[in-house]
Amino acid sequence: MDLRNEIREFLSSRRARITPEQAGLPAYGGTRRVKGLRREEVAMLAGVSVDYYVRLERGGLAGASESVLDAVANALQLEDAERDHLFALAREAGASGARRTRKEPKQVRPAVQQVLDAITDAPAWVRNGRHDIIAMNPLARALYAPVFEDPRRPANTTRFIYLHPEAAREMFVDYDVIARDAAAMLRLEAGSNPHDKALIELVGELSTRSELFRQRWASQDVRYHRSGRKRLRHPVVGQLDLDFEAMELPSEPGLQLNVYTAPVGSPTADALKLLASWVATHDAAEEVSDPAGSDRRG
Repeated sequence: MDLRNEIREFLSSRRARITPEQAGLPAYGGTRRVKGLRREEVAMLAGVSVDYYVRLERGGLAGASESVLDAVANALQLEDAERDHLFALAREAGASGARRTRKEPKQVRPAVQQVLDAITDAPAWVRNGRHDIIAMNPLARALYAPVFEDPRRPANTTRFIYLHPEAAREMFVDYDVIARDAAAMLRLEAGSNPHDKALIELVGELSTRSELFRQRWASQDVRYHRSGRKRLRHPVVGQLDLDFEAMELPSEPGLQLNVYTAPVGSPTADALKLLASWVATHDAAEEVSDPAGSDRRG
């Protein structure tokens, strides 16, 4: 990825979305030739010279101090994910010598799989920053069954969302929101780990094959996906309104544990119990037909 271009497009896109009124600046009459704030207005709000801000926006973040980055982030009214993305780009711009790419494990340690298997009432799985599903419990496999219909491994939720849109729209009630968030999370990962070859290849594949992804990627939006509500349709138990929590695994840098739950006594909680019963019955039937067993954890 062209780092200077990434910086330029990110900062200019954030500047373009803020009006003088939103920034607390006087809006004089006449037609403005730029969308959003001018560079000199951002420089004034950040307390830096115009020439210095222009250099920053053109990709020259190398050497920028934390206080300057904070000031620019405040001037552009960046949210937490956007602020972290700016700092990640600045760290990369200041890197010298050989760049180190973070390597996530291709599978989890047995102890982590034990944790997943111990969660019997909720779908739980582990993914990396590219949205590859690394490990899961049986309930998560049943919930995300359409994702695993693609024979490619590891299964990737963002590839499913953009390259199998009909199936994804059937699965996700709020498909447009899901697609927006998936691209924004990938953009955030690219800022932190821009030399990940597999990530670059994934973005290239999605950009080539999906017009919607190209539009989402070009927006420069970044987003965290730490908690919230997700609505899915399942062919066996119907619609599920699930609460999700995403947790980093300190012992597995780059990996994240995702768990879906529902309030006790809610229709979705009852549906999850029904799905768990269906999984147990389905697995038992498979064991009878395949006594040797097979690895169903992905």
